[in-house]
Amino acid sequence: MSLINSNIRYLRKQKGLTQDSFANEIGVTRSVIGAYEEGRAEPKIKTMQVMADYFGISMDQLIGVDLAESAASHIRGSDSEKPDLSGRRLRVLSITVDAHDRENIELVRQKAAAGYLNGFGDPEFIEDLPRFQLPNLPQGTYRAFEIAGDSMLPLQSGSIVVGEYIENWEVLKDGHCYVLVTATEGVVYKRVYNRLDESRTLTLSSDNPAYPPYSVGISDVVEVWKAKCFISSIFPDPEMSMQKLASIVLDLQQEMIRLKG
Repeated sequence: MSLINSNIRYLRKQKGLTQDSFANEIGVTRSVIGAYEEGRAEPKIKTMQVMADYFGISMDQLIGVDLAESAASHIRGSDSEKPDLSGRRLRVLSITVDAHDRENIELVRQKAAAGYLNGFGDPEFIEDLPRFQLPNLPQGTYRAFEIAGDSMLPLQSGSIVVGEYIENWEVLKDGHCYVLVTATEGVVYKRVYNRLDESRTLTLSSDNPAYPPYSVGISDVVEVWKAKCFISSIFPDPEMSMQKLASIVLDLQQEMIRLKG
């Protein structure tokens, strides 16, 4: 694949466009854009000029500069030691809307979680996710994630957590639940404790005491979604909840006795 093929794909994604919408913008078909990006064809000079003008760059840049690597080098050189906590720099967030131009809630199932790490900024990947609407949610951008495991009991494995997109990570509140998309841990649902001022880390804690808390560096974090509600086919068992509460109280009493001793 030549530079122009990879540059077309990179620039389209930076604009948040699907292949179809970009094709409409420059007057070609979606299959032609696909052929360009996959290296099966290269645009004619006239089409190159149209694309360069559309993206606000020169023909020389479109043809001869690796734009993705150039942008990454700039970030590494100027910002690598200063993580963007407030979201002032560009964070690509692709969304979908319904026929009435309302934002959908896209659903990331467990089997799609690994792919989401690579496709969260790709409009075509997001378009392929299941999506739905929920009433009575405050204005905002939401996404739903299917959680796995028993680390957040009594919330059962397979439950779906609906989270609101958080752009400014400085406002994360201690003890609140968030879905984090991280480069090393993948998609995780945890109770978060903000340690950004002290060590540029977030401490992630499970509600199930069998799982010890751990920390992730802020440079490892890709997206943060504040948990707003959940969907589950399993109703909480009040007896089990009381048993868990009694167990926690007993553990605390034993710990107090040990400390006094």
